[in-house]
Amino acid sequence: MKKRIFALLLPLMMLFTLTACTESGQASNGSSTNNGSQQNSSTEKNDNSDTSDPTNSENITTNDSVNTDTENGSRILVAFFSRADENYGVGYIEKGNTHIIADMIAEEVGADSFEIVRVTPYPKEYDACTDEAKTEKNAGERPELTAKIEKFSDYDTVFLGYPNWWGDMPMPVYTFLESYDFSGKTVIPFCTHAGSGLSGTVNTLRSKLNGATVLDGLAVAGTTAQNDQDNARTAVLDWLEKLDIK
Repeated sequence: MKKRIFALLLPLMMLFTLTACTESGQASNGSSTNNGSQQNSSTEKNDNSDTSDPTNSENITTNDSVNTDTENGSRILVAFFSRADENYGVGYIEKGNTHIIADMIAEEVGADSFEIVRVTPYPKEYDACTDEAKTEKNAGERPELTAKIEKFSDYDTVFLGYPNWWGDMPMPVYTFLESYDFSGKTVIPFCTHAGSGLSGTVNTLRSKLNGATVLDGLAVAGTTAQNDQDNARTAVLDWLEKLDIK
């Protein structure tokens, strides 16, 4: 009788054992899956950390100090002062005449751009601006600028742009010139004007920037820069071709 009961129970015991082993296997596989998931989550977290690594901030380009390598290995900067608001001959404008020419040059030669900006803006109205600028010029002031180029020494060639104010450069440009060492650099002036061209500004730059080579400049009428940009670009391209700046 005992043998019979045992014989009946034996298949049930084997079934129970098989089921228990299968669940154990599933639990083991589930554990492996969980570990794998944790590992993947850790990898994703590390990837995210890499993309937000503060050291990568060195690759963020800024208008103040970015360096652009040209084909011949030189580094070129377009530095300019320009004024929007009410201007002679063009009325109220959103982008200054010199700024327009500066952007054309930077685009053509693959240069960095730096805008020379006065900490205290000039008045928006033309007459008020000329009064303040003339007083500033007569006093020989050097107005404070909003930013400085951290690695100016990295640049070999500097295009320098400005509007012609009373046959001279605006005083913020003088602040810029006196803030850096131009020794060994090539300086290429350009200006916008209302009929006076470059006046004596090229000679002023040559006498002021000892140790620099100052090339002949480009003068574009403010009305052309603002209202006839196709002709303005043609003038820029022709000038650059003569300079052999690629």
